[in-house]
Amino acid sequence: MGTLKKPQGLLDSQTQGTDSAATMRTVLVFGASGTVGRFLLPLLCTHYKVLPVSRGERSDWIRGDLNDPGIHWPAADVVMSLGPLDAFAAWLRRQTDPPRRVIALSSMSVESKRESPDPVERDLAARLRAAEASVLATGAERGIVCTIFRPTLIYGAGIDRSLAPIARFARRWHLLPIPLGATGLRQPVHAKDLADACLAVVDNVATYGKTYALGGGERLSFSSMLQRLRAAQRGFVVALPVPLFALRVLARITPAALARVREPLIADITPAQRDFGYAPRQFAAEDVLRNRP
Repeated sequence: MGTLKKPQGLLDSQTQGTDSAATMRTVLVFGASGTVGRFLLPLLCTHYKVLPVSRGERSDWIRGDLNDPGIHWPAADVVMSLGPLDAFAAWLRRQTDPPRRVIALSSMSVESKRESPDPVERDLAARLRAAEASVLATGAERGIVCTIFRPTLIYGAGIDRSLAPIARFARRWHLLPIPLGATGLRQPVHAKDLADACLAVVDNVATYGKTYALGGGERLSFSSMLQRLRAAQRGFVVALPVPLFALRVLARITPAALARVREPLIADITPAQRDFGYAPRQFAAEDVLRNRP
């Protein structure tokens, strides 16, 4: 295959540091610039030597793409994957010097879209499930201790692709369509709570080799969630009740997505509470557009 490339970047303070820093364990973080990563990095930096990965956005981070099989990555005691799980599963299987500990984010879409009438959504669920199985199988074969999280609807840094666009629409147009009959329960989870969970399980033996569903601390209907989001916006925002068929025509929402607003998409967080004290907050609508941790 030829000579492996080295990823670029890293501040001198991260690669050299003090004598005490040299004895700290190293954590390699993929997806560090994402919603969860923005909250996780400050937490990790107080306990570990952190190697955040960027595809070019940050010159002081490791610059590289985990999809590139030609890169030789630095050794790490712990690897955290906060991005696409299928790409990470392939990366993990390629490593000749794998970490001893892996914590990776998947999604509750594994369950909620498994029986979807939309083939694209079914394919997504299948790919996530296969990626989860691959990570756990690689761990079992090579002595890597893995923990997988399946979060529900993530918010909290203003860059998610679910609630943040809805909030921006309401803020810009002072109008928020509320689907009629949207009674399906939702359990939005704050990115900071997921970051806390990642830190909490690193050395927790009870979590080794397990997969956890992680939702927020509150279950509310889809329409109530939108109403809460509307009330959190600055200025006056009108709530406009809209029939589901109208949303399908006007907003080009797929039938499968419309059907889910009547279905519960929630997570049983009891195992996480039992094993590592998971204690997520209630839905904080005012945090949806906060762009700084």
